[in-house]
Amino acid sequence: MGKSVGIVESKIFHCEDELALVCGKKLSEFDLIYETYGKLNNNKTNAIFIPHALSGNHHIAGKYHKNDKYSGWWDNMVGPAKPIDTNKYFVIGINNLGGNDGSTSAKSINPKTKKVWGSSFPILTVKDWVASQKKLINSLGIEKLYAIVGGSLGGMQAMQWSIDFPNAVEKILCIAAAPSLTAQNIAFNEVARQAILQDDKFYKGNFYQEKTKPKKGLRIARMLGHITYLSNDSMDKKFGRKLIQGKYNYNFQQNYEIESYLNYQGDKFAMTFDANTYLRMTKALDYFDLEKNFKNKLSKVFAKIKAKYLVISFSSDWRFPPSRSKEIVKALLDNNINVTYAEIEAETGHDAFLLESEHYHNTVRNYLRS
Repeated sequence: MGKSVGIVESKIFHCEDELALVCGKKLSEFDLIYETYGKLNNNKTNAIFIPHALSGNHHIAGKYHKNDKYSGWWDNMVGPAKPIDTNKYFVIGINNLGGNDGSTSAKSINPKTKKVWGSSFPILTVKDWVASQKKLINSLGIEKLYAIVGGSLGGMQAMQWSIDFPNAVEKILCIAAAPSLTAQNIAFNEVARQAILQDDKFYKGNFYQEKTKPKKGLRIARMLGHITYLSNDSMDKKFGRKLIQGKYNYNFQQNYEIESYLNYQGDKFAMTFDANTYLRMTKALDYFDLEKNFKNKLSKVFAKIKAKYLVISFSSDWRFPPSRSKEIVKALLDNNINVTYAEIEAETGHDAFLLESEHYHNTVRNYLRS
């Protein structure tokens, strides 16, 4: 186990280049908040970009002050002597455009109207995120990334990078991802969105003016999402049928520890996450479909890729199961792309990509060294 990167600071990249979005709208300017760890070498060849997943952000590692309660969301992976070693690599984390934590989003002021964007903020896609990220990476003077390492929605962004900018990245580490969502995954996202949309405090997305938040909807959305990130075995092992008070209450209060846990997660999420952001992030997930413009032939999607690939899946991940990763591997092999595949035994479900595992961490470490 390596050390922490220590105390870190966020920076803001302001871009005044017009960004044309897939939805047909344009942003005349935008901000992206980001963090970096380690040092960029003189040749600028050691940069690793880590795009975040649905509820993640730019704060990947370290703390903001010594009494900070929480480290960055992937602190076990990034740092000195850790799998993504900041003694060797210059690591970049970016809060996605439209994200929850400081980049231009529905919470921001529209420069044209001087009012909060709210419901008028455009719906973004993974392709839009990649285009905006490329502008920030260019601003750092980096022409080619050594690697992009992404889990879940981050893995989708990593794949999109290798397609849209084939000369701009050497290695892709695509972890617990898929080339598109299944109907079941879209269904989960829609139920979560409906919980928010039907909240009487949502006000059609303009709840900022009412100085309130659709917390009830956000709670339910997070509770539902959290269930899909875990496996049945991991929930059984951690909670089973344990009762909070050791007996049935015969009412509709929380009886089981799993109920208490989900309600805690929902409450915490509703306090910190923006409802409009959650709606848009899940839509970006739904709209991600690499095969859409290639007559449902994934092999054609990767025809011009130049990056080497490491694809990792987890045995108990039923949201993005190993079979979806194998689809990616096959399409890469169809194009003679250098690809390595690892299926990691894990009982923690989709969340396994965030957790410590010797086999998993060594796989990442060794691939980056190779």
